[in-house]
Amino acid sequence: MHKVQAKSILSARNGINIYRGCTHGCIYCDSRSACYQMGHAFEDVAVKANAPELLEDALRRKRRRCMVGTGSMCDPYLPLEQTTRLTRRCLEVIDRQGFGAAVLTKSDLLLRDLDVLKRINQKGKAVVCTTFTTFDEDLCRILEPNVCSTHRRFEMLKACHEAGIRTGVWLCPILPLINDTEENLRGLLNYCFEAGVTAIVNFGMGVTLREGNREYFYAQLDRHFPGMKDRYVRTFGNRYECPSPAAARLTQIFQEECQRHGVLWKPEDAMAWLMEFEDAQAGEQLDLFL
Repeated sequence: MHKVQAKSILSARNGINIYRGCTHGCIYCDSRSACYQMGHAFEDVAVKANAPELLEDALRRKRRRCMVGTGSMCDPYLPLEQTTRLTRRCLEVIDRQGFGAAVLTKSDLLLRDLDVLKRINQKGKAVVCTTFTTFDEDLCRILEPNVCSTHRRFEMLKACHEAGIRTGVWLCPILPLINDTEENLRGLLNYCFEAGVTAIVNFGMGVTLREGNREYFYAQLDRHFPGMKDRYVRTFGNRYECPSPAAARLTQIFQEECQRHGVLWKPEDAMAWLMEFEDAQAGEQLDLFL
């Protein structure tokens, strides 16, 4: 890791990335893509040491309160967060300024900050999301080697739900020829329903690959799944979207089960719910994009 002094922290869509780079080691990670123009080794995480101060200033200047999201590009609960505590300090800023928070993480370190999230939720809205990729824990250790298990993430969601914090799941990626099975999908959906999630975000049963993350992904396929890279090359070439051959059937199961359990599943509905700020004091709902 190395510390940097960032010039800004809050994006136009009210997202923050406190770190840049990652040590989770997920073999499919899109954030490795060359289009993001990272100027350092991906595992050498850039720590935005002044993130809390920048966020405080940015939120003070906002006309209206909204949801502040984190985790879309870099997990806010990397192991180094145990000592830097920058994510916690940013959540404290969000709480102090009366904004909402939507956190996406694969780490149960989030539970350390449950007290702050509960305070945010009492004033408005806090949402905790995690990523589910595989129900098979042995496969999880290959696909996502340096994060807590899928089952532990499920327990994290249950703990948040029991604390009154709404939760969601990003169901992705469903890797063609690797975890694109009905058994895997139903196992993950059962976790979602048992944990009481409000929404499941899924943009398709497959994976996206582009320059940067494709090369890393293929190298890991060679390491863990001999012969699989050649099958991907033959099937997808250099395509960005790589859908599962079972996509139609899996999508049907996904939609039917979500409808049966009353869980938001349409991407536009799930994202709208995540982005909608609720002001408990004023009794109003505000849009993230204000």
